[in-house]
Amino acid sequence: MSITASDVNKLRQQTGAGMMDCKNALVEANGDFEMAVDILRKKGQKIAAKRGDNEAKEGVILAQASSDSKTGVILSLNCETDFVAKNDGYVSLVQSLLDLALVKLPSSVEEFKALSYDNRLSVEEKIIEQIGVIGEKLDLTNYAVVKAEKVVAYNHPGNRLATLVGFNSNSEAVKEAGRQVAMQVAAMDPIAINKEGVDEKTIQRELEVGKDLAIQEGKPAEMAEKIAQGRLNKFFQENTLLSQQFISDNKLTVEQYLTNSEKGLAVTEFKRFSLS
Repeated sequence: MSITASDVNKLRQQTGAGMMDCKNALVEANGDFEMAVDILRKKGQKIAAKRGDNEAKEGVILAQASSDSKTGVILSLNCETDFVAKNDGYVSLVQSLLDLALVKLPSSVEEFKALSYDNRLSVEEKIIEQIGVIGEKLDLTNYAVVKAEKVVAYNHPGNRLATLVGFNSNSEAVKEAGRQVAMQVAAMDPIAINKEGVDEKTIQRELEVGKDLAIQEGKPAEMAEKIAQGRLNKFFQENTLLSQQFISDNKLTVEQYLTNSEKGLAVTEFKRFSLS
């Protein structure tokens, strides 16, 4: 049967595949639309299998808060090349996944992939379909949810870095303070909100390294212990959010900045994803 331009365009709109791929799929399917969709999906599966060992280090990271600012989601869809990551269609695909996650709030990447993307495909099947369209390995690598009285999302220009920060207040003061702290998390990459949030394994490692360095510098063992503790305190200051110097005013810590913005204002949780 003859394949019309309207048929090709309809398949293209539904799948995102190129014009020639859509036409060839329709020809192979003898004009059967659903069969043509399956042909394109299988093409994606074949490419996914071939490129399974490839590294997907590029991609797009986006974060977004809900309309009431009580919930936020952040995710990363990786690809192989920067060329693909900068494509508007690819960014739109990631945004559509973000919108879905914000509605459904899956608890894990696996649960997210099992969600229905549309009436045809699951999220995982949609990603496989797009592998066929794009011709690169795609991987939904990171996903997280933050819930709080106020959640602030920050997307760094270029879509390679994003943060979510939860606060215990939804007051007017948090509008500006929230954005400033979300940018702080992006710039300074803290490992925890405060020292109480640092895991014991990390603490012991820092103490051991600090002690070994002191001994290598010729300090006696009993002094090395105190030096190691001092270096650990410096580690906390540099790597925990509330103790870090505030990037917009290094005379303040982040904790002091929050207190100045609103008494009792605190960070309850944060997430940060980046492409290194």
